[in-house]
Amino acid sequence: MRPLPIALAAIALFLASCGPASRAPVRDGPQLTGSLAAEWTTAAPARQVAFSRDGHLLATSDASGLIAVRETGSWRPVAKFRHEGGATSVAFGADGKTLLSGGYDGNVRVWDLARHAPARLLQGAGKTIWAIDVSPDGTRVAAGGEDSTIRVWTLNRPAAPMVLRGHERNVWEVRFSPDGKLLASGSFDHQARLWDAATGKSVRTLDGHEQAVVGLAFSPDGKLLATCGDDSTIRFWKVADGAPLTTIPVGNHTYKLAFSGDGRWLASGGRARGAIGTFWHQLTGGRSEATPVRIWRASDGGLVAKLPAIDDIAYVAFSPDGHWLAAAEEDDRIRLWRLRERAR
Repeated sequence: MRPLPIALAAIALFLASCGPASRAPVRDGPQLTGSLAAEWTTAAPARQVAFSRDGHLLATSDASGLIAVRETGSWRPVAKFRHEGGATSVAFGADGKTLLSGGYDGNVRVWDLARHAPARLLQGAGKTIWAIDVSPDGTRVAAGGEDSTIRVWTLNRPAAPMVLRGHERNVWEVRFSPDGKLLASGSFDHQARLWDAATGKSVRTLDGHEQAVVGLAFSPDGKLLATCGDDSTIRFWKVADGAPLTTIPVGNHTYKLAFSGDGRWLASGGRARGAIGTFWHQLTGGRSEATPVRIWRASDGGLVAKLPAIDDIAYVAFSPDGHWLAAAEEDDRIRLWRLRERAR
């Protein structure tokens, strides 16, 4: 009775060929390579990773609500919190003394890192919060989620949040610009938007994506905005006037983006396989690796590295010094790569 294994092998090869087109990294110009340094299991699918601004801490969240904080010198856990109902997102306060989390319960929670205790509860969203971000000066936190609105709380006073309306469907991502004057958002309505962060007024709408805009990131100098989503592209926009610039075809759904601190590299994370390959992976419980983490040169969009993972990647983050890249994986794990630059 040998035909079944042979048939399964043949089907697996066929399904592999049905995945997204493989794009080879460029061989000329500056290169950035990554070697797997560590991986940690989570209690449920990992949701987000965030480095503190001084680079001394790494926070991770998962769908069970567990939030772990690690010291980046030893990578040992130094604190744990639980966001009841599940944690979708995490962000450090500007001074590194607080950690904030957003969750399926529609709340943003502020945690005191020194006391290992909750410090404040920010309420107002009636549905899941998918993304949060803290302003550069540390005075505000923005949150976007399932109710199609964005809320901005002032952290040093107990006031109701400013509510930003304009998106027609759920908001997947929010990011403050490096100078804190703008807030960018991406939504299931296929749009990215720029808002005046002080007044909440819509500044401009960025149209071009054909499906949901799931991730976005400002370049460190604030001149560019990169967006990505379910249409399997990364798009660059000029922040000053919203003009579209370069479009990179990725070949598969792309969920999150992160610029390195020097602005030279852009990391992306997303779907690990094509639709049929994903079905087969789930059906068989396979452990084969794909390459859903990519690193691109920001200057010309050249692909320089493809990093492996077993399942889809929900989030990516560079350490402030650019030496590390962390990723949250649907396969209940966090992956950490050591990055090294080389010229060719």
